Amino acid sequence: MTTNRKILSGVVVSDKMNKTVVVAVTTFKKHPKYQKYFKTTKRYKAHDEVNNFKVGDKVKIISTKPMSKDKSFEVITN
Repeated sequence: MTTNRKILSGVVVSDKMNKTVVVAVTTFKKHPKYQKYFKTTKRYKAHDEVNNFKVGDKVKIISTKPMSKDKSFEVITN
């Protein structure tokens, strides 16, 4: 059985919430008209059950069912 869960890697930019970290994921996208690559950064809130991860840690996050209004990812490893 295969799952269609997204796995993204990024850097923790905030750990001030309880059991939640904010992860900044940077990707390269191609401009549709000018064909030039540019960098975009998106921030995701991810569940961190035991508050292991601190600011600056490189982590991987995986999509889950929504845990709150904004949080639908979970930290799986560093």
